[in-house]
Amino acid sequence: MNLDFHKITNTKNLLAFSAGVDSTALFFLLLNSKTPFDIAIVNYNTREQSKEEVEYAKFLAQKYNKKIFIKDVKLETNSNFEKTARDIRYSFFEELIKDNSYEILITAHQLNDLFEWFLMQLSRGAGLVELLGMNEFEKKNEYSIFRPLLNISKDKLENFLKENHIKYFVDSSNCDEKYRRNYFRKHFSNNFLNEFKQGVTKSFEFLNNDLNSLNIKTEPIKKFEELEIFKNLQDDNLNLRVIDKSLKKRGFLLSNKERNEILKQKELTISHKINISITENYIFIAPKIEVIMSKEFKEFCRIKKIPQNIRAYIFSKNIPLDFIK
Repeated sequence: MNLDFHKITNTKNLLAFSAGVDSTALFFLLLNSKTPFDIAIVNYNTREQSKEEVEYAKFLAQKYNKKIFIKDVKLETNSNFEKTARDIRYSFFEELIKDNSYEILITAHQLNDLFEWFLMQLSRGAGLVELLGMNEFEKKNEYSIFRPLLNISKDKLENFLKENHIKYFVDSSNCDEKYRRNYFRKHFSNNFLNEFKQGVTKSFEFLNNDLNSLNIKTEPIKKFEELEIFKNLQDDNLNLRVIDKSLKKRGFLLSNKERNEILKQKELTISHKINISITENYIFIAPKIEVIMSKEFKEFCRIKKIPQNIRAYIFSKNIPLDFIK
């Protein structure tokens, strides 16, 4: 199995590793292509087997001269485990990226993951951008995510490992249907892909091309530190795409309820951390902060029609207001 890794040949790369089928296959595919990378693994201590997975990761790192970063976590509750685990995992990765100047985070998401995401979003009533969800290359504020396996099915990766006599682990929790993704995997996605894999792969390719052909301008017209200002595109769907893209870079995903709320109220706070506001001409996105502002500043913002939930960030960062005509 040969993959094209030329985009990350000359960058500093970190592989999100779990010792499962996908990340183990990707480890050896990167190794065979002589692509530089180090690895990071999180032990949530929810399964006895996870200790063996960490030991295997250490073994591979030592054998192939890779740096390894390990985070050991003990969750106090299993409530909303998937989201909590994901938040912990990506906070860890981003900390490593910042401290060690990594440029690319490589993840082992594959075709089955992409299709499961599609089905889950479809069940929630999502639009085109949310249905597609994962891209091969996704730009974040300080780094990029690279997903080189999106066109490759899980069974193909497993066959690669078996043919090359490479050890890997199977996470027993993947069979637990209390996790929504596992339910979709067992009842829908796996069987469907087994029969229509080629067509699904082609459809995702066409859909991504169609999305790119829309040529929507999603870059901010102005950016001051973490404040982004976009042009109001006068179309709800296009504005939501702009907002979605900005939030994904910051590590947030809009729920369907939040999408409806922002269109209705024209302003919203996400996870008590990010403020969004849509005005007649602009879309503002900035971190939520609390600060005492002068009366003069507030009056000037009123005249300039700066949204109330954005003013504190502008004031705290002493951002000039001459960008508003």
